[in-house]
Amino acid sequence: MAIIKRPSATEKSIRMMESENKLIFVVDLKATKKEIQKELENMFKAKITKITTHITPQGEKKAYVAFSKETPAIDIATQLGLM
Repeated sequence: MAIIKRPSATEKSIRMMESENKLIFVVDLKATKKEIQKELENMFKAKITKITTHITPQGEKKAYVAFSKETPAIDIATQLGLM
């Protein structure tokens, strides 16, 4: 089971990346915040300060991931090909 399905590349996610150092990922519905954090820290070797999750009316679970100040979200977005 893949915990992280894909990054979200919407206007809102780009705005959050620039202003709040956050990225949005679509994740598996059964994934917990701890599992999401562990997976992302292993993928990007980055420190995560906070994760909030939200289930959309379409049935997708989104994770709003705040990265530490040492790890700019723009750098991770560049690795993912969002920028």
